[in-house]
Amino acid sequence: MLSDAQIKEFAERGHIVVPQVVPGDLLDEAAQRIDEVAAADPPAEDERGPHFYFLETKDEPALIAPLTGGPAFGLAEDLAGRGTLDVPWQVQVALNIPPYSHRPGGPHIDAAHAEPADGPIRGTFTLLAGILMTDQLTENAGNLWVWPGTHLTHAAYFREHGPRMFCAYPPIDLPEPEQITGRAGDLLLAHYLLGHNIGGNYESDQTRRALYFRLSTTDHASHRSEFLQDAWLDYEPIRSHPATA
Repeated sequence: MLSDAQIKEFAERGHIVVPQVVPGDLLDEAAQRIDEVAAADPPAEDERGPHFYFLETKDEPALIAPLTGGPAFGLAEDLAGRGTLDVPWQVQVALNIPPYSHRPGGPHIDAAHAEPADGPIRGTFTLLAGILMTDQLTENAGNLWVWPGTHLTHAAYFREHGPRMFCAYPPIDLPEPEQITGRAGDLLLAHYLLGHNIGGNYESDQTRRALYFRLSTTDHASHRSEFLQDAWLDYEPIRSHPATA
C-alpha cells in the first residue's frame, strides 16, 4: 500500500518511483522474454537511442506478470481506486541503446497530434506504470525525463483554453526537468498529463530497458475531455485523501 507521503508526492509532482516492487523471479522471466523478443527482431546494428516493441499482453504472460503478478497493479489502484483500473491490453518494451547523445528540448504528453486537430479526443489514459528492467542509478543513462507538476499545469491550460486544444505539446510554462533513476524492479507511476520525454544514453554503456503500461479506469473513455481539465477525475482516492489537502 502506498503511504500518505507517497500519495501526496504523486499529487504534487505527478509521479513517484516505488522501490523494489517486482519479485525477483518475475523480473528474471520478463528479462528473458525481452531477450527473446529482441533476438527475434533485433534493432539494426547501427541503431542508437530509442527502440520499441509494442506487444499484446494476452500473448505475453512473462511481460504482464511484473505488473499483475506482484504488488504493482495494486499500488496503481491505490491512486485510482480499488477495482477501477482495467488490465492493459498492450505492453511497450522500451530500449535506449548507447551511445545516444541527446537532451530533450522539452516535454510532451501522449497524443497523436503535435498541434491541436479537429475530431474526437482519443488516446488519453489515466496513468503510466513503468517497470525498470535495468538499473538506472545515474543520469544520462537512457533515463526517462519528467517535468514535475506539469500534470496540474496542463489541466489548468485545458480548463482555460478548452479541450479542443489537446495536443502533444501544449504551450505551458515549464519547471526544470528531472531524470528518473532507480534499480531494476522499481515501479514508476506517472499521471497521464505529466510532461515527459526520452533522454540520452551517453554516460552508460548499457542498453536501458523498461516496460511501460498505459492504464485506464473502466469508464475513462466516456470522459476524456473532462479528464483533460480535471487532473483528479480518475483518482477518487486523491480527491478524498487528507494527505493531498
